Amino acid sequence: MASLNVGSLGEYIREQRRTAQYSLRQLAEAAGVSNPYLSQIERGLRKPSAEILQQIARALRISAETLYVQAGILEERREEGLELRAAILADPLINEQQKQALLAVYDTFLKENTTPRGPAPKGAAPKQDQAAEGQHDAPRAERPATTAGGDREI
Repeated sequence: MASLNVGSLGEYIREQRRTAQYSLRQLAEAAGVSNPYLSQIERGLRKPSAEILQQIARALRISAETLYVQAGILEERREEGLELRAAILADPLINEQQKQALLAVYDTFLKENTTPRGPAPKGAAPKQDQAAEGQHDAPRAERPATTAGGDREI
């Protein structure tokens, strides 16, 4: 994951704010953050959380993903799973460490699914979703038959 580029993020937010013709105070109010805090973000002195970035994006009417990329939270070239990543980062019910863990697991799954695999060893059956085909259950051992009273038949 890329490192947080706070300075250019602040410059980008300031540029977007000016384009939207918001004063610093107006954007702070629309985003639900304090005026001094937004000023510190714009000057590159504060590192905003994903939730704050989402609030700012909403107020500026730009995508949160755009701010995540500017912040270095998301890599620009990765299109797959961008919405999922943004949702994880914006979730207020989990902490930052949990968010990073979820993203790391997701990246691992993506790598596993895109890594080319060599040919299967001879005699090995190709891997398939056996559960979906109903082939996953192993044969069960037979139970002794019982009578209506629960006694075993002899």
